[in-house]
Amino acid sequence: MPKMTFIEKDGNPLEVDAPNGLSVMEISHKHGVDIEGACGGCLACATCHVVVHPDWYGKLAEKKDEEDDMLDLAFDLKKTSRLGCQILMSDKLDGLVVALPGAKAPWEE
Repeated sequence: MPKMTFIEKDGNPLEVDAPNGLSVMEISHKHGVDIEGACGGCLACATCHVVVHPDWYGKLAEKKDEEDDMLDLAFDLKKTSRLGCQILMSDKLDGLVVALPGAKAPWEE
């Protein structure tokens, strides 16, 4: 099973199982990671915003215009910001690393 790592708000990494076909938002809920996802993944809010490690950003599916519009509302927006509901796990994303908004991501030091 693929794995992924969340950099939590305190800066600590949390590696979790990340089943194929689930979104990063769904995976966060499954493991108690502090990502809200108020709209349930309908692309109608920005509460599942994550900052993707730069090494992984280019491996993600391209953003839709609707995602870009929602990201404009996100807190702590970064160059590699994405909505967790729009990142679907697959074998090619095994090892994905994302940080929660406001977290001090190790790659930003």
